[in-house]
Amino acid sequence: MNGSWLRASLLVLAAFGLLLGGCGPKTRWDYTPQDEHVVRSGETLYAIAWRYGKDPGQLALWNGIEDPSRIFPGEVIRLTPPPGMTASAPPPGKPALSAPPQYGTPRELPPIPTQPAPNWIWPVAGQVVVEFGDRPGTGTGLLIGGRLGEPVQAAAPGRVVYAGDGLIGYGKLIILKHNDTYLSAYGHNASLLVREGETIEKGQRIATMGEGPGREPRLHFEIRQNGKPVNPRQFLPAR
Repeated sequence: MNGSWLRASLLVLAAFGLLLGGCGPKTRWDYTPQDEHVVRSGETLYAIAWRYGKDPGQLALWNGIEDPSRIFPGEVIRLTPPPGMTASAPPPGKPALSAPPQYGTPRELPPIPTQPAPNWIWPVAGQVVVEFGDRPGTGTGLLIGGRLGEPVQAAAPGRVVYAGDGLIGYGKLIILKHNDTYLSAYGHNASLLVREGETIEKGQRIATMGEGPGREPRLHFEIRQNGKPVNPRQFLPAR
């Protein structure tokens, strides 16, 4: 038995072992992508965009998705523009492209629509215990105290685009779409009172407060503008 044959055999056995190891059960978020995401059961395009800090409209454009509600387990969602398409918006006054560009010419994305912010209210009456940006990870919003089981209300009218517990760090989470520019999220709930696809009125009860960090009653409240977290205090009434 020569050395090269032995090394080749060991490599084959090692690869086989890795293959077997990869056949075990996996959690929803075990896949660590660079510029793509594999859709798991129960995920929506809005939840995927929320996880990666992307704009849902751009994800739909980059992936040729006409109906954001129709994505399927195993589908690969690219998180960056495809070749030939840039992420920058055209400069003011530049006419829109009337025909597809020639091969190899970068095609610019249309500008992200900017719609006015709705008239927001506080989702619960408690005091803010962690301000925007003060905590890593889910510090992209406000952490508001309260009572366990306290009603959580929609801060503005909208449509439920996510209701579940698939995003690590948020617990039971609701995401509302208010228009093409603004989304809001409500995390660490004890129970969810609405389902995906429902149209929600401002002030409507959508959940009950659960336990957040430190096992204390907390609501994680977040607003995103074109997919990016912004400080909710700039929109909420002063206290």
